[in-house]
Amino acid sequence: MSATQAALEWRALKPEIGAEVAASKAELLGGDYADEIRELLEQRGVLVFPRVDFSSEEQVIFTRTLGTFVADTADETAYAVTMDPSSRSAELLKGSFYWHFDGYMNEVPIRASIMSCRVPAPSGGETEFCNTYAAWDALPDAQKRQLEGLRVVHALASAQLTVEPEPSYATFQQWLKVPRATLPLVWTHRSGRKSLVIGNSAVNVLDFDPLEGLELLVWLRDWATQEPFTYSHSWSAGDAVIWDNTGTLHRARPYDPASGRLMLRTKLAGEEPVA
Repeated sequence: MSATQAALEWRALKPEIGAEVAASKAELLGGDYADEIRELLEQRGVLVFPRVDFSSEEQVIFTRTLGTFVADTADETAYAVTMDPSSRSAELLKGSFYWHFDGYMNEVPIRASIMSCRVPAPSGGETEFCNTYAAWDALPDAQKRQLEGLRVVHALASAQLTVEPEPSYATFQQWLKVPRATLPLVWTHRSGRKSLVIGNSAVNVLDFDPLEGLELLVWLRDWATQEPFTYSHSWSAGDAVIWDNTGTLHRARPYDPASGRLMLRTKLAGEEPVA
């Protein structure tokens, strides 16, 4: 930022999560506020850029101003997110209707995702977020001490069981081919802040009775997704939203798959492993 440039303007959407950012498309594409946006993202978890109307190419440019762009496509464009039955990814996207974070199977989970809306659903289709930093901070100290040091297995099979609770054995075997990960329940970030590592991929707490471990995971999900820690974004065409994948969970709300809802997604490469 130059000495004469004004500070980034934003307003809190809720006390514990979310900010709406006031910046022009030119400023965003030029990286004028890149450092401020990264800092605000860690503080607020979710940033909204109303009706900024990025093209696919512009969204990639904006993503690159904030860090390392991770391509989902060979031509390095924004990835189209749609439930249209003709889409090869439509079946997998059904898991996005449940609380989750992305990249749990990667050694370093992605840092953040950016989603922009090309065509909103006529009804439904909101994206909800919860702040797992704030959820951790609000826990009683005695409970924090009980949770620290616990480790949890995350697996695609757990996430897919929310969509298809009675799969065939052959289908289940396919899910098991995707690597699983054992992660700390509490992530101590390099910044010193802590967040909960939960979501629909969490299947088992190590050294717990299976049902008692599941009970704890369900309780923590309910705790983290309470109203004070959550924000629901109702999409308008042209909106862009970026969320901190290392300190939030997210989910889409149901909508008609034939509605034509179309989103574009880009991702920032991870910068630290879960520890």
